[in-house]
Amino acid sequence: MLYIIRHGQTEVNRAKALQGRSDKPLNETGIREAMAAAARLQDVRVDRVVSSPLLRARQTAEILAPDISAEIDERLIEMDYGPYEGLDLNNLPPEVLTFFADFIHNPAPAGMEPLADVVKRAGEFLEAIRGLEGDVLISTHAIAMKGLLEYLTPDSNGSYWSRFIGNCAVYTVDNREGAYGLPAALE
Repeated sequence: MLYIIRHGQTEVNRAKALQGRSDKPLNETGIREAMAAAARLQDVRVDRVVSSPLLRARQTAEILAPDISAEIDERLIEMDYGPYEGLDLNNLPPEVLTFFADFIHNPAPAGMEPLADVVKRAGEFLEAIRGLEGDVLISTHAIAMKGLLEYLTPDSNGSYWSRFIGNCAVYTVDNREGAYGLPAALE
């Protein structure tokens, strides 16, 4: 089974700013969120942990699986927001608002990583781990996680892009027999 988790809250999340590749730690709320996720997954025996290189994802992985050293995979890093990194989500420029209003039909603004690139690297990651034995914890970010979910469900027609994925949300994916099942939100 794959357990895909978004990291816990950071001060940038709390401030409602665009946080892509900024390397910020979990705040106290984020640590509590990760601990709550660990409690929800306490009966899961994780065999392998793979994390984004960013600190917030690595910290989340460590809280969930303290006895397993996380492997770092650059393909799990968050979307590159380029010149829009750190902007106030309540005061975004028109081109970003247009993009966020309809991810499927509006391309990412110039300087921002295209969503097709996020899905491509997510797919490359999933193909690289296809057929691994045991349960794998994947610690990543909201848009990167959506890229993984989009890759796993090509018939979704982009529906994951507009879904809210909160801090420490978990999706499970059956990966037995070298095939991927449909993702399911873990409540």
